[in-house]
Amino acid sequence: MNIQAMMKQAQQLQKKMMDEKKAIDGESFEGTSSLVTVTMTGDMKVNSVHINVDELSNDDVEMLEDMVMLAVNDAISKINKETEERMGKYTKGMPGLF
Repeated sequence: MNIQAMMKQAQQLQKKMMDEKKAIDGESFEGTSSLVTVTMTGDMKVNSVHINVDELSNDDVEMLEDMVMLAVNDAISKINKETEERMGKYTKGMPGLF
């Protein structure tokens, strides 16, 4: 295979990877904990935070802070998992490229 063909193939692969990443970035992911639901985009921007106030008392502020943190981390974990699953076919198992 000549160098021009390899370069063209690499450019095509790069375009496919970027298209896939753009698709992931546009998707919505939901993270949950017992009192909190967080919705984020694939590029890890928080769109919404819903707190189930029916189950919240005045003494639960510290617990609520922990629940928000857990829900955000859950959404980030789902984004990372989806990214690795969909981008892994391009990176051949090399983690951390996206």
